[in-house]
Amino acid sequence: MTGTLITVAPTGAESSKADVPALPVTLDELVATAKECEALAASIIHVHIRDAEARPTLDQGRLRATVAALRESTGLIVQLSSGGAVTDPETDRLAVLDAGPEMASCTMGTVNFGDDVFMNRWDFIVDLHTRMQERGIVPEFEIFDLGQLTTLQRLLSKHGLPFGGHVHVDLVMGVPGGMPGTAAALVACERVIRDLPAGTTFSATGIGRSTIPVILASLSAGGHLRVGMEDTITYAKGRPVESNMQLVARAVAFARLAERPPLSPSQARELLGVPAR
Repeated sequence: MTGTLITVAPTGAESSKADVPALPVTLDELVATAKECEALAASIIHVHIRDAEARPTLDQGRLRATVAALRESTGLIVQLSSGGAVTDPETDRLAVLDAGPEMASCTMGTVNFGDDVFMNRWDFIVDLHTRMQERGIVPEFEIFDLGQLTTLQRLLSKHGLPFGGHVHVDLVMGVPGGMPGTAAALVACERVIRDLPAGTTFSATGIGRSTIPVILASLSAGGHLRVGMEDTITYAKGRPVESNMQLVARAVAFARLAERPPLSPSQARELLGVPAR
C-alpha cells in the first residue's frame, strides 16, 4: 500500500464524560471533532453516540440525526458501530443499519471484554452481514482475536463477499480478554489475512498503552490505522489526551514518516468500495 487509511473513533461506549471531560458526546461536539479530524487527514469516522446524560445509546432518532449531520458537514465516510455497549441487545444492534450509514462494524466473535462479555453469536453475525449486503452498507470486520479471522473465512465462503466486493478488517488489539497489542500478534494475524480474498486490507487499533506499538507494526506490515478517544485516553505516561485531533495528528505524522501518506476520503471510498455521494 502506498497510502494510509486513518479512521478516527472519537467516543466509544466505555469512558464516561465525568472521567474524560474532553470526550465528544453531544452532536455538536461530534460534528466539530469530525471536521477537525478531516482537516488533519482522517478519512473515516467510527461512531458511537450518547444520550442527553452522556450515556451510550442506540436511539434510532439520535443515530439518524448523527449520520445526517456528519454527511452534511464533512466528506468523511460515516461508519456506525453495531457493537454499541456490551449490554445492548441484538435487536438494537441490528437496527443501527436502519440509520443509513455508509459503513458499519461487524464483529467476528464473542470476546471477554475486561470484566464483561461482548457477545456475538454466529447467527447474529450472519444476520448483520447479509443485511448489510442487501442495504448497500460496507462492513468493517472487527477482529479481537486470531480465531475470529477463521470465522470471517467461514462467513465469506458461506454467505459471499460484502457489498462493494472488498474485504476490510480492523484488528482490535490490547483489549483485556482479546489478543495483545504487540507486533508479534499483528504479524500472526497478517499471515492469516493472506488467506482471505485477494486484495483484503486491514487496519489496526491499539488500546491504551499499545497504541504506538500497534501503529508502528501496522504501518510496517502494510496496514492502516484507527485512533481516537474510544481506544486511548492517555497520550503519554501521566498525560491525558486533550482531543481526538491530537491522536489523529500523531497517526498522520507516523504515516508520513513511513512514506505512506494519508488517503483522502475519496481515495478511501475507492479502496473500500464505498459509493461516492
